[in-house]
Amino acid sequence: MVQVFETLRLHAARPHPDDLDDLARMHTDAAVMATLGGKVWTVPDTAAFLDRLMRHWDRHGYGVWILRDRTDGAFVGRAGLRRMPIDGSDETELLYACMPERWSRGYTSEAVAAIVRLAFERLRLRDLVAFTLPGNAASRRVMEKAGFAFERDFIHAGLPHVLYRLRRPADD
Repeated sequence: MVQVFETLRLHAARPHPDDLDDLARMHTDAAVMATLGGKVWTVPDTAAFLDRLMRHWDRHGYGVWILRDRTDGAFVGRAGLRRMPIDGSDETELLYACMPERWSRGYTSEAVAAIVRLAFERLRLRDLVAFTLPGNAASRRVMEKAGFAFERDFIHAGLPHVLYRLRRPADD
């Protein structure tokens, strides 16, 4: 179980109840939430989400990490892995969200690269999926930069999404 890891600029840690205020700030930001389906969340919505994240860790031994800047501890976002059904198949989703002041600075790609390595090398997962709204070009670039390939269009939460997949290299 990898509860904490670091990259060049990020400290990533398993979520804790103390992360609620930062996550709520993210989930009440209209710009962030426009990339995640459009609905701004309430604090109780975020508290329920945080509870699901923590329970996922307990159940699976991995999950979403809270991302903070290594230099000053500032909240950068969240990224990680979660099990979820997609069209009747149980998949491991790579998910991520970053605060707007950190957009277009490579933080998400940095976190995603580390998480993909952990998923394949430490957790020995066979493959990962990631998805976003079709018009979210920045998120699609993050997926493609990490090696994910477009698989298909599908509906998630009542909205059209694009599904990408990355398989563990055969020699691993």
